[in-house]
Amino acid sequence: MSQSSSRPTSPAGVPPRRSFAFTRTHGLLLLLFVELAGLGVLVPGYLDPGSLLDTSRTFIETGILALGMTFVIVSGGIDLSVASLLALVSVVLGLSYQAGLPLPVSMLLGVATGVGGGLINGAAIAYLGLHPFVVTLATMAIYRGAAYAISNAAAVSDFPPWFTNIGQSYFGGGYVPIQLPVLIIAALSCWLLLDRTSFGRRVYGIGANELATRFSGVPVERVKLAIYGLMGGLVSVAAIVQTARVSTARANASIGLELPVIAMVVLGGTKITGGAGTIGGTMLGVLVLAYLQDGLASAGVRNDWGLVIVGSFLIVGVLANEFFRRAPR
Repeated sequence: MSQSSSRPTSPAGVPPRRSFAFTRTHGLLLLLFVELAGLGVLVPGYLDPGSLLDTSRTFIETGILALGMTFVIVSGGIDLSVASLLALVSVVLGLSYQAGLPLPVSMLLGVATGVGGGLINGAAIAYLGLHPFVVTLATMAIYRGAAYAISNAAAVSDFPPWFTNIGQSYFGGGYVPIQLPVLIIAALSCWLLLDRTSFGRRVYGIGANELATRFSGVPVERVKLAIYGLMGGLVSVAAIVQTARVSTARANASIGLELPVIAMVVLGGTKITGGAGTIGGTMLGVLVLAYLQDGLASAGVRNDWGLVIVGSFLIVGVLANEFFRRAPR
């Protein structure tokens, strides 16, 4: 049978027209377009391609954290400790290098610290049955306090040029930040893992109905442990990129960063109670909020008002997600 003969037709023999459905993705793209257009009016030269690419340097770390947070929230969890763990990884990296370890070894030690911190969260949540909010609220204080304690609140800044180039250089001396491919590769890898593997289906299953997923034979505890371990690994990558960008390892790095990370994920369509969400939506949420924050700063808006706007976007994002989720298909 030919393709044309199998296609559904109207009684008159004319193929039915497909109606356009305005989805959450269309809404985010429209919001990003309107936002950039508005910033282009407020800040002359803001829409220059070189300027937009250069701005991406400021949200690479936030974007990487948002990727991991997508897995956590889709599984029905939350992680408030990401910013504190990032600071701890940065301090461990800096202090171990200052103590005489080769910098690549210090970077590996930082990665081990991040993954270990994530696994501690995951073990407490999965095997002790503690609520993710309580566990990560506690480790948020523990990781930040440990960073201050082992560094005595001092900063390490004498990194070699090859390391700082990771966060400060551009490809070919042009406009593309050298760390931008790190975010792109991380996003593609997370998309494959969440959308194309049995692990990703288990993450969705745990978030949608943990009891039913457990009865279907899924090792829920091990999957949760892996989710928070993955979050810790991505925190390590973000910490290395940020330390290289600012040429400093310090305990007060990224204070409060967990709020915009969660806001980006929720704005991107991830259901805050779990079971739904996409990496593509999260990346759109990252672009919308990151360019909004940068554009407002460029327009002279104070940081405190910027926080008010981010919080407002979080509420609007939750309301919009519920609207699209309940809309008839």
